[in-house]
Amino acid sequence: MASGRLTTHVLDTMHGRPARGMRLELLYVHGDHTHHITDSYTNEDGRVDQPLLGEDQFQHGEFEIHFHVGQYFERLGVEIETPFLDVVPVRFTISEDKHYHVPLLVSPFAYSTYRGS
Repeated sequence: MASGRLTTHVLDTMHGRPARGMRLELLYVHGDHTHHITDSYTNEDGRVDQPLLGEDQFQHGEFEIHFHVGQYFERLGVEIETPFLDVVPVRFTISEDKHYHVPLLVSPFAYSTYRGS
């Protein structure tokens, strides 16, 4: 059994605070299709309460996190005539038994991500 974990953190750069209440979906990528693993929502700190993959579920492979940013900004009442971002997919590979942290910094018009610690 692997001993790593997968976490995330979402920061709302438009408002300068953690993105509370954003929906996330974790998918396992297998060839040309995906398998849904879990749905989560960010807490007041912009994090999920449990790892997206804990030690008991952790495995190597290709994954995607779908960040539902359009829904998040709409819920906050951000008025944009034509929304630019809706769902932001971040695809990455887990190849080691370590802590993988995939943060997202997001506004209604841009985002960035990186492998955090």
